[in-house]
This record gives sequence, C-alpha cells and structure tokens, in this order.
Amino acid sequence: MGHPIHTIKAFEISGPHRLRIEFGDGLVRTIDFRPILEGELYGPLRDLTQFNSVVLDREVHTLVWPGGADFDPATLHDWPEHEAAMIAPAQRSANTAEPSRRQEPLQHCSLSLPGTGLG
Repeated sequence: MGHPIHTIKAFEISGPHRLRIEFGDGLVRTIDFRPILEGELYGPLRDLTQFNSVVLDREVHTLVWPGGADFDPATLHDWPEHEAAMIAPAQRSANTAEPSRRQEPLQHCSLSLPGTGLG
C-alpha cells in the first residue's frame, strides 16, 4: 500500500522562523523551524531575511528557499512524527560547526615609529 502524496496549497509567515502551512487535504499546521536551522543547507535560514524569502514552488507543491533549501511536503504534513529526527542532526551540526578556539598567549612585540622618538 502506498503512502499519501501531500501537497502544500498555501503558507504565511506567522512569526520569526515560523510558518503557517495549509496542505491540499485541508490540514493547517504551524511549524517553528528554529530548532533545525543548522548546517550548510539550513543554517543560512537563521537570518530572517533569508528565511522570509521562502516561496511556494507550484510545480512540486513545496516550500523552497533561494539557497536551495526545501522540505518534503509529507515531512511537513506529518511534522510531529518527524520533528525529533530533524532536530537531532541539527543539534549535532550546531555542536560541531565551530571548532573550539584555543586562547593563544599574547606575544610581546616592539614597534619602532621613525621620527616619533618612540620605539
């Protein structure tokens, strides 16, 4: 038995990183995307200007962003079933995205400025 094909009919921005999505079967779901906006593909969407550039691709009936990020409409439709699986890799990505910075000791240097008597 096949699984249902879900399509996105409309959406609106309902808050920072939040979208209210209407699906072809009439379901309406509001999703807060903040917890998954990490990594190379979704990380840039933390910038609200980038996030708010989302459009509905009417050919494939899903949400897309200019940087290439998109989501399977079935994942968004059944978000409560997929949310934890989407958050886990985002958290791993956030934890490894920036290597820890080692504090280097300051080095003493002298500077000679000609004509100033300094140095």
